[in-house]
Amino acid sequence: MLVLRSALTRALASRTLAPQVCSSFATGPRQYDGTFYEFRTYYLKPSKMNEFLENFKKNAHLRTAHSELVGFWSVEFGGRMNKVFHIWKYDNFAHRTEVRKALAKDKEWQEQFLILNLALIDKQESEITYLVPWCKIEKPPKEGVYELATFQMKPGGPALWGDAFKRAVHAHVNLGYTKLVGVFHTEYGALNRVHVLWWNESADSRAAGRHKSHEDPRVVAAVRESVNYLVSQQNMLLIPTSFSPLK
Repeated sequence: MLVLRSALTRALASRTLAPQVCSSFATGPRQYDGTFYEFRTYYLKPSKMNEFLENFKKNAHLRTAHSELVGFWSVEFGGRMNKVFHIWKYDNFAHRTEVRKALAKDKEWQEQFLILNLALIDKQESEITYLVPWCKIEKPPKEGVYELATFQMKPGGPALWGDAFKRAVHAHVNLGYTKLVGVFHTEYGALNRVHVLWWNESADSRAAGRHKSHEDPRVVAAVRESVNYLVSQQNMLLIPTSFSPLK
């Protein structure tokens, strides 16, 4: 028995251990840059839009003293009326936490803006987004209107639909049908969601460019490929406020 046990021990020790298999949930390029953008949407009570915007215009400097405002718009078309949309930039999550703590202690901001405007707001929404790795925010050449197009993609992440989506966006940009401001993917909110922020000189120029792109076989081919991964889409026409950094 001892001889058998010794032989068995030597045989097991001599076996080559099988390599460990590592798995990953990653479905696209890693997000090495901690910078993110918070999308905030406020639904205002009917007839209170102008009052809210005037209050914000007067006190915007109190809020931007704490963190960077990328843009602030009123929603002209697309969904519910009396709605404003704004984007804030943060270095990382610790930065946002510190900003929120500072705002809670800022009596001037609390008294001159927050307390007054809370009564005007009916509902608030927030999303945390990153810029896609192949995009940076581009500032438009002059004042105009903006379109925020939101795409709900199939589960699977950028590894599944990223390349096709990129080709569809670049097809519109490279052929001059519109100007791209930024492409964002959601980190907190509805997952597998991509927001594309476009700029046009006017709503009419946007419509003209859209009609031409629909007749361009190069754009049609690129869009058709990305549609295979699309669940739904929606858009809003945005008008920049007088105090918005992006005009």
